[in-house]
Amino acid sequence: MEIARLFGADRVEPMRQYMRRFAAQFGITDMRHPSHLPNTRRVLAAAEYARDRDRLDPFREAAMNAYWRDGEDLEDEAVVRRIAAGVGLEADPAVAAMSDPDFLGRVDAVRRESINAGVTGIPTFFIGDEVVVGCQPYGILAAAVERAGGQKRDDSGRQAS
Repeated sequence: MEIARLFGADRVEPMRQYMRRFAAQFGITDMRHPSHLPNTRRVLAAAEYARDRDRLDPFREAAMNAYWRDGEDLEDEAVVRRIAAGVGLEADPAVAAMSDPDFLGRVDAVRRESINAGVTGIPTFFIGDEVVVGCQPYGILAAAVERAGGQKRDDSGRQAS
């Protein structure tokens, strides 16, 4: 879906500027801003294939880089083929997983579970009685943890006094 259609054309550039500033806080300066949000169901099925082969983390990182840094289309089987091969997976079975009813069923089950839990965006953090949606600054998450009764820790991991 076109981002402008989803959020409104007048909101696109301010959103991109905010994302650029937010990403820069983490040293990410080469982020691209695709014009549409992909339907990720099929690439998530390929990710389930990667999970079964203990390659989920490298697959996920490569897919995120392909989308956010390289502006690639995660709905494109050629892109998924390259990502899979690049993280040590057999490319043909990874692409086949994109249409496999078992892998797609797993994706659908997680989606249903998320909807039932009240997830409306990614990421979603459940912290005590609060739900924090979206990639938020550390301070927002830390404050929610404190409100939920969490204790601050110092850099060594010990509870701060």
